[in-house]
Amino acid sequence: MDIFSILFWVLSAMAVGCALGVILSRNPVNSVLFLVLTFVSISGHYILMNAQFLAVVNLIVYTGAIMVLFLFVIMLMNLNADVEPQKGHMIQLAGVISGGVLFLVVLAAIRTAKVEPMNGESTDIGLISNLGKVLFTKYVLPFEISSVLFLSAMIGAVVIGKNEHAGTGLKGTDPGAVTSTTPLTKENSI
Repeated sequence: MDIFSILFWVLSAMAVGCALGVILSRNPVNSVLFLVLTFVSISGHYILMNAQFLAVVNLIVYTGAIMVLFLFVIMLMNLNADVEPQKGHMIQLAGVISGGVLFLVVLAAIRTAKVEPMNGESTDIGLISNLGKVLFTKYVLPFEISSVLFLSAMIGAVVIGKNEHAGTGLKGTDPGAVTSTTPLTKENSI
């Protein structure tokens, strides 16, 4: 076995183990952390497939942004396992049936899949340099249009945010001015 095969099996075991940790963990914070590790192992698989751009985007977007957002939402919600209601028998039965149907669909897809050897000619298909060349030559107009779209979305968010807070200030007051009427002594100073 070469180093790529060893890395593949290690990353596969890590992905499956962490995915099971997401499902079996009772603490939602631990589930999110297991999901982060699952995404990291999937990024490792992308690197093994010579798709560095997908690996970096997966790490930045999913692990860096969305999972941190999930973690903050779960921590702010202060979920407690004692308050969780018990699920009825019909919901459990529906879960078992849908899981069984999903298993049968995956099994049928595996049985009908045809595995062909990979063509070794195009090994540079996922390189960032090739993606950049195509993006800035052939698809430069859609790329620039998407940047204008993102810019207009940011400007719209700022305008909406400013309009919501426009009437909250007091007229004639300086927002940076100190308005305390208590005399400054040693006891109440910093």
